[in-house]
Amino acid sequence: MAVKLRLKRMGKKNQPIYKVVAADARSPRDGKFIEAIGIYNPKTEPATVEIKETRAIHWLNVGAQPTTTVKNLLSKQGITYKRELLKKGLKEEEISVKFDEWKKVSDANLTAKLKKKADNKKSKKTLAKEKSQSASEA
Repeated sequence: MAVKLRLKRMGKKNQPIYKVVAADARSPRDGKFIEAIGIYNPKTEPATVEIKETRAIHWLNVGAQPTTTVKNLLSKQGITYKRELLKKGLKEEEISVKFDEWKKVSDANLTAKLKKKADNKKSKKTLAKEKSQSASEA
């Protein structure tokens, strides 16, 4: 049986919440699944992702293929990085040290990205305000 790690849509209309599940590749998107390993909510800012790390690594090790979106979620959470470190045969202490370093860099990049987004939003508002003032003066 071919197993995929993919998203199962839940929630209301225009308010999607997804479960990250391990499912048979032949089952439909919202159909039967083997195990739920996490939750993904794209509507929050930043998007909320909660994945059971040990179960995700287990399914990847037994041959489950993640979809593109799930693969991106796993890499943003650092699960694929941790799996690579485990494959190299490193000790738990070395893995935790390297993972902590990676997490610091990742968090710094996220805060920089959010700050840049907020700055762009402010500059767009000021430009719109200036345009409206110049139009009312003319």
